Amino acid sequence: MTLSLASADMLTLIAAIPLAALGGEAFLRGVLGVAVWLRLPKLLVATTLAAFATSSPELTVSSLAALAGKPEIGLGDALGSNVVNIGLILGLALLFGALPVRFTEIRRDFMLALAVPVLTLALALALDGTLSRADGTLLLGLFALWLMLTARQAIAHRRDTRTDPKSPGQPVRAWLFVLLGLASLIVSGRLFVTGATGIASALGIHAYVIGATVVAIGTSLPELVTTLLARLRGHDEVGLGTLLGSNLFNGLAIVGVAATLHPIRTPLNEIAVALGFGVLTVLLILPHRSRISRQRGLVMLAAYAAFVTATLSV
Repeated sequence: MTLSLASADMLTLIAAIPLAALGGEAFLRGVLGVAVWLRLPKLLVATTLAAFATSSPELTVSSLAALAGKPEIGLGDALGSNVVNIGLILGLALLFGALPVRFTEIRRDFMLALAVPVLTLALALALDGTLSRADGTLLLGLFALWLMLTARQAIAHRRDTRTDPKSPGQPVRAWLFVLLGLASLIVSGRLFVTGATGIASALGIHAYVIGATVVAIGTSLPELVTTLLARLRGHDEVGLGTLLGSNLFNGLAIVGVAATLHPIRTPLNEIAVALGFGVLTVLLILPHRSRISRQRGLVMLAAYAAFVTATLSV
């Protein structure tokens, strides 16, 4: 019986791979089409639309876990996903070569992504490892402020950009690609989470650890596929923007929603590991001479490996 369950979980994992590839291709085409139609920079669209869409699995997992009275799974998923985004996904993307980055274009989001883990740890320390509903409300308020600033940036850019008659865009087709691609990515991520969680549970791994590692990778599958395909297609800003925006969405909106639904009580040594590595991996994004080197990708992958080891040993 145990063997048959393990085989079913493994088949579920395998089924997620081709579905993720097809969904990622459609989603990337849709995001690029929406950027053209809205007359907005690809980086801005990726940081908002693509990031929010690909983070929807984390939001679902965190909300359902909080409503079920187990918000620590959602917290582990959100915090672990942030380390996965930069340490694992961006690290893998950099293996294809150095990534050109203008720090002025990512400065605001970079600084906020760096500050959020520190703020989350400070809020948890204030109540001995508990994130209260008030803490969740504060995080959601910061998320709303960031959205307002981003919206102002988008409005200003559209005002200063004229429509190119040669590239009118096809909004219906673009949004259709976004929706179909996202649906495929979410289903593939769900298949991955189901299969991997079944295997991890059979091995007797703790719920928070499962959330911070196995579930985090599964719910980050949309970001992984989108980022790698963006690199292969030459749209580097889409991958980086998606990852930065996803980190902000996870750290502010998802943790905020989970804490608002149900106060989160987690041992400080567990969340300190995820938050500490979250800060470290964001720092590794800092470009040198307007680029992030391939060697930095190896450091990111090493940091992710250290995070998994530290999480499993907590």
